[in-house]
Amino acid sequence: ALDNDRLHHAYLFTGTRGVGKTTLARIFAKALNCQQGTSSQPCGQCSSCKEIDSGRFIDLIEVDAASRTKVEDTRELLDNVQYAPVSGRFKIYIIDEVHMLSKHSFNALLKTLEEPPPYVKFLLATTDPQKLPVTVLSRCLQFNLRRLPVVMIRDYLQQLMQEEGITAELPGLQAIAKAADGSMRDALSLLEQAISFSSGALLSSDVDEMLGTINDSSLEALLSALAENDGVAMLAAVDEMAMRTHDFSDDYAALLDALLTLLHRIALAQAVPESVAELDNRELVQTMAKQVSPEAVQLYYQIALIGRRDLPLAPDPRLGLDMVLLRMLAFNPQAGRAEGQGLSATEPVVTAKCSQPAADNTGTITAGNRSDAVSEPEPVNPGYQAVVQGADDNISEWEQLLAALSLTGMTQMMAVNCSLLRRSETVIELTLDEGHAHLRTEAAEERLGEALSRHLGKAIRLTIRCGSPVTETPAASQQREQSTRQQAAVESIHQDHTVQLLQETFSARILDDSIAPLTDD
Repeated sequence: ALDNDRLHHAYLFTGTRGVGKTTLARIFAKALNCQQGTSSQPCGQCSSCKEIDSGRFIDLIEVDAASRTKVEDTRELLDNVQYAPVSGRFKIYIIDEVHMLSKHSFNALLKTLEEPPPYVKFLLATTDPQKLPVTVLSRCLQFNLRRLPVVMIRDYLQQLMQEEGITAELPGLQAIAKAADGSMRDALSLLEQAISFSSGALLSSDVDEMLGTINDSSLEALLSALAENDGVAMLAAVDEMAMRTHDFSDDYAALLDALLTLLHRIALAQAVPESVAELDNRELVQTMAKQVSPEAVQLYYQIALIGRRDLPLAPDPRLGLDMVLLRMLAFNPQAGRAEGQGLSATEPVVTAKCSQPAADNTGTITAGNRSDAVSEPEPVNPGYQAVVQGADDNISEWEQLLAALSLTGMTQMMAVNCSLLRRSETVIELTLDEGHAHLRTEAAEERLGEALSRHLGKAIRLTIRCGSPVTETPAASQQREQSTRQQAAVESIHQDHTVQLLQETFSARILDDSIAPLTDD
């Protein structure tokens, strides 16, 4: 518009604090009154540009509406609109925080905005445009300034530190940029405070202490404790955070926010690994993505999100936070409850391998029915009992075992994604679907081995290999059955005479996603 002489008489700049609304208005004023001509690139060297930079340009009137809200102040200001500019091309009014004007002041301003002289330009700035009357908004060209990205703020702060000759750690500048919440002015204020707080060099530890922020190591300790189902370590991590922060009563919500952000990044790393390549805490995110299962990440996120909403309702903020974290432990899919304590004489021996089974599966698989009694060992692999080839019989046997074991949590999730490969008196060999290899943990294997030993009344040597199951796993079988039932329910609705009549009469549409098969109860 400046380059093509398509200028409006009133502009409104909106955005959060410290993003450059007033600065942009001053640059705009220089562009309008530069002695080199009106353009989008003011020279910055002429007398007009220099006077605007120093605040001495007579035709630039800056007003803080927060301190001049009365209608008398506005009328006094606008009385001079009728006079032509003294030295500049345009007479420019910059009204900051314009939403603070009173109703009568807006009415007085509106009369001038309706029929302004051609040499007058109004540049309005506000953090709250919703408070402006629609009659004023309709007469302005509105530009919404977005929050500045953290990376942009950090890079600018790094440039300032280099110019000042001050050594600064990048994570510390990152923390300041994040705390600024999109405001460059706030970032500069925090930077100045951090320089005063530090001794010579700007260290990340000093910045964390000054801001009272929750650092990545604390979050890692908290999330690791949750993943390991360790309540003591979890509460210790929260206590350690409480010691580092300034006013922790206001930071419980911030802790949940930080945890939600980390969980979101972990979920991204698990689903789309390349999406976290540019993150500042990439190594932490990738490490936790391997340690915490996708199911646990989704559960933690949902519990933290609901807890964040309900936190103000708790009788005490710390109590509310503890209950959110304890809820994560109670429903933790990563580590199920132990099925009993100790096994004495029936203590199992557990080995775990994650390798593809041999092509011939180290044994011959024969067809036919079988009972729970031990059959004659095979010559190829002495001591093992052949697993029947009939898928229905094999799945039925393993599913019956699982039902008798009453497993929970991570152990149950791992077991239902396994298929029975071979079984003897004291040895059970399972194949874990390689697509669910992340479910295989030492704790889950031990609990499964213990449960099998208790149920069968003898010490069982459990071996788990990752690969492609030779038969359908209980989880795959259940998913197939659910899919079949769902498809049958959808077809039943589509074929229903009453539903077809509703479609014909009212042009109704069937939402297949809303159809669910009837449950057994």
